[in-house]
Amino acid sequence: MKRIIIFVLSAGILIASCSVSGNRSVGVYLLLDTSGINSLELKKAQTIINYLLKNLQPNDTLAVAGIDTGSFGEKNIIAKITFDQRPSVANNQKRAFQKQVGDYVAHVKKNPYTDISGGILQAIEYLNEAGSGNKYILIFSDLKEELARGYVRYVPFQLEGFSVVALNITKLRTDIRDPEKYLGRAEEWRAKVETGNGKWRVANDLDRLENVFTEN
Repeated sequence: MKRIIIFVLSAGILIASCSVSGNRSVGVYLLLDTSGINSLELKKAQTIINYLLKNLQPNDTLAVAGIDTGSFGEKNIIAKITFDQRPSVANNQKRAFQKQVGDYVAHVKKNPYTDISGGILQAIEYLNEAGSGNKYILIFSDLKEELARGYVRYVPFQLEGFSVVALNITKLRTDIRDPEKYLGRAEEWRAKVETGNGKWRVANDLDRLENVFTEN
């Protein structure tokens, strides 16, 4: 009897592990910094979103969120979707998503704060709940975090299975005079991500976005 029980349990574990490893769905959560971004930078962000809408497949998940005063919440999500299996439905979803982002960009106002940490925490929670097999957090920002009074972000990131990618890091005016500041911010975020067992990358060439997902 013991042998039978052990065999059944082993088989169950094997099936469960195969189902998890077989999850090829992609989840992408884009954090959009509007603290000092001009219209040209926002158009670059829209280019990224259009690329994702074109290339993501049925059952893949996409969300775009602003990272302003306090980004650890649903209210910061600009648009979100898990794409339907039916192509006609998925195409309608993509058009609606594109319109939501376009409306946001058309009316967005600059915000003096940038809550990157809160955005990452929200992205982790969202993509885990979505059950995505391959999880990406894309950060479109100068990587300078500026929190409003009363906001605390000392919670360590749990990023096992996540790739965090800084996209086309916008340099501040002070970075041009002192590049060490720019490099220092990128290094700080790399350390935070890797401490949480995540993968960190910087991708400055927006014409080669496919490399973000093929070099995981």
